[in-house]
Amino acid sequence: MKPVAQRPRGTQDILPTDQPHWDAMRRAAERQCALYGYRLIETPIFEQTSLFSRSAGETSDVVTKEMYTFADRGNRSLTLRPEGTAPVMRAYFDGGLFNEKQPVRLYYLGPFFRYDRPQAGRYREFHQFGVEAIGPAYPDIDVEVIELGWLWFSRLGINQTSLQLNSIGDEVCRPAYRELLRDYYRPHLPELSDEDRLRFDRNPLRLLDCKEPSCQPLKAEAPRIIDHLCEPCSTAFQYVQEGLKGAGIPFVIRPDLVRGLDYYTRTTFEFWHSSLGGSQNSLGGGGRYDGLARELGYRDTPGIGFALGLERTALILKELGNPPAIYAIAVEESSRKHLERIAQELFDRGLQVVVDRSIGRLDSKMRNAARQGAYLTLIVGPTEDSSGSAIVHHMRDKTEVAVSDDKVAEAVLKALATYSAESV
Repeated sequence: MKPVAQRPRGTQDILPTDQPHWDAMRRAAERQCALYGYRLIETPIFEQTSLFSRSAGETSDVVTKEMYTFADRGNRSLTLRPEGTAPVMRAYFDGGLFNEKQPVRLYYLGPFFRYDRPQAGRYREFHQFGVEAIGPAYPDIDVEVIELGWLWFSRLGINQTSLQLNSIGDEVCRPAYRELLRDYYRPHLPELSDEDRLRFDRNPLRLLDCKEPSCQPLKAEAPRIIDHLCEPCSTAFQYVQEGLKGAGIPFVIRPDLVRGLDYYTRTTFEFWHSSLGGSQNSLGGGGRYDGLARELGYRDTPGIGFALGLERTALILKELGNPPAIYAIAVEESSRKHLERIAQELFDRGLQVVVDRSIGRLDSKMRNAARQGAYLTLIVGPTEDSSGSAIVHHMRDKTEVAVSDDKVAEAVLKALATYSAESV
């Protein structure tokens, strides 16, 4: 007999063999958010359509092409949520969270829906891990949010992630930049697609979001918004860059990074992974959305957040397949930069390293290393700071040795070779 039905196009079954990767992502999100003081929030799977058409922008691809919208029995227009920020902002006001101490730090895990062309790691029903920090617009909150996402990947053992960073200004400096973009693109209008000509009229920043190969030469020569920021936006962007450097997080300035939704202001960012390739190498991203609350009819309330795709992250975890080779621990916060310098050298040599930046006892962190199946633990504390060394601890036989910083990579490679030989 022919089957009654097949799995709908653009959906997936997460089978038992895949569940360990999904469990790891959920656990890593819960633990990392707990360390940073972010609390779980859950919003409805569907919302009033106006929530998304107002927030995402009438010209965004989400609104014009991708939303699953339907009328209920009361002829009300409802939409399966295509993203998480607008629902969280609505819940922030509906639930009275604005009365709490600010900023309010929230995170979510769950399914979202967009009608899009299915491909590797991209589905019409997809899942995201997202965070939102709603309240004061201090740029150090931007750094905190980005760092949380960066450490989530690190906790999962995904160490080849790159951070792409930009600022798209605000309502003060962006209008002039839009006109500058129009002046640049105007002589090239005959070369643009019908869709891009519509973007030219309604929101020329959308032209920089074009992923088609034919768009790239024009984008490469377009005026850069970071060269036209007003003084407050420029100062905030500089603060974010300095904060990321202080946290030991490398980044690449990407002037054409504008994201796909109209509510972003100032800081925008994405996490990329080279294994995904091409225009689909983004694992997710986010940015600041200081005008979103006002656009939704609430009082002005700034915020920043990100959403990371679990399907694409699961692809990488499946490809890695193995537990982290090395689990790196800073005994005290003062040892963190020392540890990260050593870990970066190991990263550069292609080794898989999870850096534990959590606040806690050493024995607790060692248990984390054991649970993740690490072969070696790299430990740095005040003694090692003063002597310029690190402890290489063998998880299997519990032996350890202190090694000078310039010999750590050599000692680690030798130890891993021993593990590999013993497993044959």
